This record gives sequence, structure tokens and C-alpha cells, in this order.
Amino acid sequence: MASMRMLRPAGHLANRAAGRWVLDALLALLAGALWVPVLYNYNKEHTATHSPPGMGMFAVLALIVAPLVVRRIWPIAVFGVMLAATIGAALWDSGLVDVLALLIALYTVAALRSRRAALVCAGLLEIAMIVGLVLTADRQWWQDAITYTGLVAAALGLGLYSAARRAYLAELHDRADRLERERDQQGALAAAAERARIAREMHDVTAHHLTVMVTLSEAAAAASASSPDRAAEVMRAVAATGRRALADTRRLLGVLRQRPGQDPAAALAPVPDLARLDALIAEVRSAGLPTTLEVHGQAPDVPAGVQLTVYRLVQEALTNTLKHGGTGARATVRLRYLPGELRVDIDDDGAGATAPAPAGVGGGLIGMRERIGAYGGQVRAGPRQPGGWNVSARLRLDGGEAG
Repeated sequence: MASMRMLRPAGHLANRAAGRWVLDALLALLAGALWVPVLYNYNKEHTATHSPPGMGMFAVLALIVAPLVVRRIWPIAVFGVMLAATIGAALWDSGLVDVLALLIALYTVAALRSRRAALVCAGLLEIAMIVGLVLTADRQWWQDAITYTGLVAAALGLGLYSAARRAYLAELHDRADRLERERDQQGALAAAAERARIAREMHDVTAHHLTVMVTLSEAAAAASASSPDRAAEVMRAVAATGRRALADTRRLLGVLRQRPGQDPAAALAPVPDLARLDALIAEVRSAGLPTTLEVHGQAPDVPAGVQLTVYRLVQEALTNTLKHGGTGARATVRLRYLPGELRVDIDDDGAGATAPAPAGVGGGLIGMRERIGAYGGQVRAGPRQPGGWNVSARLRLDGGEAG
């Protein structure tokens, strides 16, 4: 079975480029043409009439070198045919031993087939040359044997080097393909993560601003008959909230429209941080939810990502209170800085909305848990006694995990 695999073609005739056919044909002609002067000299030295070689010898020489045209398709078969034809021709006339053609065939086997097959072919060629020299040469045959052995070793070495280089280049190409595929996969994962981040940001921004706008609009509608001035003031607050919502939306989507080489600062507004909590609390108060902010402890250097996470957590919790807290609800936001840890609590005393929550809600809580979990923290949300709702979170500020 192994010998049958070695005799399989190394390529397909239909897939070969015309240039390769031309190159191999020219190589076969060159191998035959370079041996013609050797054939002339041999006839002059070994024939009584010193006559030039006849057409029959040229025909046999052409038949010996002709298989080189398909040497890349059947390397081992070509070598075997050429070696057998050379041995048969040498029995008729020893001048028909075209050593150059045999060396080319051996090189092709070493370059395209396994090392074991190359060594076997080199051994057969070496044995055939030694036997031929012993039978036809004089007492100094060993000098020619050394020369021919060197030529066989050179052809074998060049072929093995070509095979090793081809395997090395193939490995480089394969590695480059794998790296390209991995880069594409990493890019796809990064794009998916960025889409998820933008989706969370869009939910937090639009849900908060729309809730404030709905609450203010309802208040303006209720006050429009009794207090037109108050209703006009509230509607101006609705317009200001809508503009902030548009600005935040444009900031989030600006990264998708950013051109290569464009300054990111020109397209993106500052990311919300803890310093903007006061403005957030004031916005919620203007929507009709009395809210207080308490900060305990000395604030350390909090990473920007943690600041954004805390801001979105407070924003989401207050938005839910606006939606579901009911009339007369109050809220309190507490930030407590402990050694290596930040604790956030958002409490309200609302009675809860009278209408049932629509199907599909709850994505905000999932988003809060994802945000807090990304920084090794924990978040809990649930009812509090005697009434109301509590959202609490713990975030590590030293890179560890929340206990």
C-alpha cells in the first residue's frame, strides 16, 4: 500500500500551467543536448573507425531523457523508467549513460517525495553507477566512483533542501491563514461586545430620559388648566431633557460613524462619571421625584469605567422608581467609600405602580448585573421593609473581587 501511495501522481495534468510544461520540456532537451558532446568523445575514443554516433544512439538518448517532461507528475515512476532505460542502453553501448538526466530525476524525487523514497532512489542510482564503473572502467574506477558519488549526494541534498524549504513556506502560509482567521474571529467578538455595550448604553440613556419626559409631560398636562405658566416651564424642561437624550444618542452612535483618522474627541462627548451625579439627581427632582445624594468617606481615585458603571446604576434605579414608585415616592442615593471598596445604595419608599409591568421588562436589571459583574462586583435588588425598593451594589476598587 505504501509503494502504491508513492507512485500516485504528485499533481494533475489538467492543473499544470503551460509555463511548467515548457520549462520541463526545455530541461529535458538541455539534459539530452549537454550529453551529445560526451557521446561524440566516447565514440572517438572507443571505436576503431572514430565515427560519430549514429541516429539510433540519438534516438535512444531522446527516449532516456523524454520522461523528464512529466517528472513533477510521477517523480518516482520517471526515475525508475529512466534508470531502467539507462541500464538497458548501457548494455548496448556504455556511452549512452546520461548521468545529468538521472541526477535531475533524483533531485525531483527528493524534492517532491518522502525522504525515505529519496534515499532509496539515491541508493539504487549509486549501486548502478558503481557496478557500471567496475564492469567498464580500468583500475582507476574508484576515482570516477568518488566523483559520481559526490554528484549523487549533491542532487540528493539539493532536493531535500528544496522539500524542507517548501514545507517551511507551506507552514508559514498556514500559520498566516490561521492568524488571519483568529484575527477575524477576535474582530467579530469585539464587534459583538461593542454592539452589546452600545445596546446597554442606549437602554440606559433612552429609558431614563423618556421616563423623565413622560413624567414631566403628564405634570404639564395636569397643570395646563390651572397654571399655564407652570405648564410652560415644565414643557421647557421636557424639551431640555429631549435635547440631552438626543445628544447622548448621538454620542453613542458617533463611534459607528467615526472615520479613520478622525479625532475621537471631536465625535464623542465626555463619558458620564460620578461628578455628574448631582446633575442627574437635579434632573430626577425636576421630574417630580424628591431625591437626595449622600456621600460618605473620602473618595479615592476611582477608575473611569467604575464611575460610568455607578452612574448608569444610579440612573437605572431612579428611572425604575420614576416608573413604578407611585405618587409621593422619595429616593435616596448613598455612596460609601470603604478601604478598597465602593458601596452604592439606592432606596425609595414608593408603594409601587398600580398597573402590571408589561411583558419583556427587566433588561435594565440584567444590564446592571452585567456592568457590575464586569468589575468583579455584586448587585442586589429587591423590596425593603416596611415598604419601597432597594438596589445595592459593591465594587472593588483595588482590582479584586467583591466579597
